[in-house]
Amino acid sequence: MLIITGMSGAGKTIAVQSLEDLGFFCVDNLPPALIPKFADLVEQSHGNIAKVALVIDLRGREFFTNLTEALENLRKNYSLKYEIIFLDATDSVLIQRYKESRRTHPLASEGLPLDGIKLERKILEELKGAATQVIDTSRLKPKQLKEKITARFSTLKMNSISVNVMSFGFKYGIPLDADMIFDVRFLPNPHYIDELRPLTGQDDDVYNYVMKWPETTAFLTKLLDMLQFLIPQFIKEGKSQIVLGIGCTGGKHRSVTIAEYLGKMLGNDESEIVRVSHRDHGRE
Repeated sequence: MLIITGMSGAGKTIAVQSLEDLGFFCVDNLPPALIPKFADLVEQSHGNIAKVALVIDLRGREFFTNLTEALENLRKNYSLKYEIIFLDATDSVLIQRYKESRRTHPLASEGLPLDGIKLERKILEELKGAATQVIDTSRLKPKQLKEKITARFSTLKMNSISVNVMSFGFKYGIPLDADMIFDVRFLPNPHYIDELRPLTGQDDDVYNYVMKWPETTAFLTKLLDMLQFLIPQFIKEGKSQIVLGIGCTGGKHRSVTIAEYLGKMLGNDESEIVRVSHRDHGRE
């Protein structure tokens, strides 16, 4: 069972449409108090309903406060596993989307959209902290969000985990959807070598330069040791996805190199599906 929630205007409708295309049984704006009753129906289906996605948001207003209690009930009394997917975006992006759609924010029907957004963030703060995955849709077009959802859940298997390794540049901001952030700005920077500056960590010259240093070897030995311990623990806990953020200054050289290396070294176990992406390596 997937609980789809998050900020109004962050893309929940696109997410649930994508899940419908993947064969999920989807219910939009289900009052949280009905989640246990819905879980009863799923368990009584004897496997005929195997994948369920429920959209829970503030349109339910007075019902929304029952969500924590309903999820605790689900955890204690049902064998059904669930994940919380939280969709988010920056305030400026959300405001722009409301302007383009000419819709009013559900918490600011007579006020400014920003007032409603700030109130909504405060109400959803605890839920966001409990989410299995936070997806930042600020820079995602609808098609890109659909592709992200499809890549994440099209190969959903029990007792497996999707490990997403994402390189990024700190000067463009930390990715909201990262579970763990590793800062590799301590490594020697190819940016200061003229012939390497225009290249990226996907080019052999940059890759070899970053990988040749003793501190790189020491860091990767310690990092792999930790990840090889943590990933089976996450699987045991029921977590089905982790996002590892690897950051350097511009997200072009060092972080890309390290992300590429991790993509090669992780995923040797059949329970691990590893994907590598580079958020900022094409930006200047």
